[in-house]
Amino acid sequence: MPEISYVGSELEVFAHANNWKRYVRSQIEPYLTGAVLEVGAGIGSNTLSYIAGSHNRWLCLEPDSQLAACIKSNPALTACQVMVGTVADLPAEERFDAILYMDVLEHIADDAVELRRSAAHLKPGGHLIVVAPAHQWLFTPFDRAIGHYRRYNAAMLRRTGPPGMHLERLRYLDTAGVCASLGNRLLLSSASPTVRQIQTWDRFFVPVSRILDPLLGYKAGKSIVAVWRMPDGG
Repeated sequence: MPEISYVGSELEVFAHANNWKRYVRSQIEPYLTGAVLEVGAGIGSNTLSYIAGSHNRWLCLEPDSQLAACIKSNPALTACQVMVGTVADLPAEERFDAILYMDVLEHIADDAVELRRSAAHLKPGGHLIVVAPAHQWLFTPFDRAIGHYRRYNAAMLRRTGPPGMHLERLRYLDTAGVCASLGNRLLLSSASPTVRQIQTWDRFFVPVSRILDPLLGYKAGKSIVAVWRMPDGG
């Protein structure tokens, strides 16, 4: 495959969002079992938050060789396998119980083709999990700077899902964070959040969202989670 270099600069900044990572983990952990493929694993900061589950194999797939090298050199991630490439580079016989796109799908131009390609690598009964930024009206210079093609709403993700798979979960997260994102869009127009901004959001907004989101039926938020299940017949 040709060498790919990631254009984003946010990975190390968002590594400080520990409350957020725990919150997302609580939403997707039941699906992270058996053999897990993490697409676009970056530097492995999300991997660190999710690998304590009941999986027996975790493959980090990352197209940027320098980012993949960060995962390989992290002593806390030695149990993970690392492959440089994309889903298109996976051997045809590779099958997984769960495939995770954590803030990755929005970076891919043809997202529907990508998910169909991933679905071909799911075992019967396996899950395809997508966590992505929500609402195009929240699109900021920061989104553009790190290579986002879009933000999603529920209808968009429904349409993007692979044919033949059952949409098992679709919900918004981080109601309080909408205020922070909207403020950035209207007032700051920042192309890159600072560590301090991320820590403020993570410390004050995320705990409030964990209370508000279920009260509002997960109908609002600046992020969206979708989980599809492959039929048991494959």
